[in-house]
Amino acid sequence: MYEKTFPNKRFKHTIQFLEKHVPKTETILDLGVVNPFTDIMVKHGYSVVNTKGEDLDFDTSNITKSDATVVTAFEIFEHLLSPFTVLQSIKADKLVASVPLRLWFSSAYRSKSDMFDRHYHEFEDWQFDWLLEKAGWKIIDRQKWTNPTKKMGIRPMLRWFTPRYYIVYAERV
Repeated sequence: MYEKTFPNKRFKHTIQFLEKHVPKTETILDLGVVNPFTDIMVKHGYSVVNTKGEDLDFDTSNITKSDATVVTAFEIFEHLLSPFTVLQSIKADKLVASVPLRLWFSSAYRSKSDMFDRHYHEFEDWQFDWLLEKAGWKIIDRQKWTNPTKKMGIRPMLRWFTPRYYIVYAERV
């Protein structure tokens, strides 16, 4: 399953964190199109519906119409110009969200060939916390992990010690 797929460490940490906080009886709205992690959630017994690929900066209708009890957003908010608007539009009382952290030794991710695969934000943990709090969420639990690579050099070495991903479980205030 996820143990043999890329990116296995991120998927492993994410599903363990989700299982810690979200019972299988909950229904999940996963922000973003169906993806490999959607399949992992389903294989672990979750009922998951995804948004349809609409630009969430302009169209939050699938979020506001959803009756899901939990919203998940795994590496989505960095792609939005206004994640605050999306966070406010969520009707569910529970949120599990992860973001890549800003790395001081590496510039923000920018795809030169795909206009949709860009990071408008790379958060520091405290910035993401403030965003969630301002949008009406209380963080119950959080976790960070590194993303080491097998490449050689100073930056790849720093990735062994510097957290790259940040995940939170939050509830609506």
